[in-house]
Amino acid sequence: MKRIYRYSAILILLLLFASCKKMHVVSEGQKVLFQVDYINYSSGYVHNGFIIDNEGNVLTYEKPEKWHFPDKNNFLFQHEIVENMLSCKPSGKRIPESELKKYVNYINNIAASKVSARKTRTRGNRTGTTSYYCFQYSESESEYKVVTIKTEGEIECENLNFFSRRVVEWLKEINNSINK
Repeated sequence: MKRIYRYSAILILLLLFASCKKMHVVSEGQKVLFQVDYINYSSGYVHNGFIIDNEGNVLTYEKPEKWHFPDKNNFLFQHEIVENMLSCKPSGKRIPESELKKYVNYINNIAASKVSARKTRTRGNRTGTTSYYCFQYSESESEYKVVTIKTEGEIECENLNFFSRRVVEWLKEINNSINK
């Protein structure tokens, strides 16, 4: 009988500690979950990509006039995310809820992992850089932690989490489907 109480107490403590986290994945206030961003400065400044919102809508952007990039600590405020979303247009593609939930469940694991050192690749022609991100949201601070999953092209780095490759492949499939 004492074991049951001990296990119950441990379970309650674990649940309490888990609920104390500041960053959440998909709370009511979270607007954005994932982003694919392409920038190429050498060919007349190209900046485009897409974001996936909390409802699974894929919103695209191309050379937005005003775009907020993460600060040096990889954070964006809620109002900056909203302004970025206003620069987007619906692609007509929507991710099914079950599929979205599957990939959203990877965000905390990816966010807790390290990212490899950034490497600059010099190639004959400037290819630009594609970055894959996921987001964690802090309701109390109204800010997002922008988490690098992978960056490829002129600058390369990769999140070392096991799930990162799955998420990148999924985001590439989405990118291919909206760019047909």
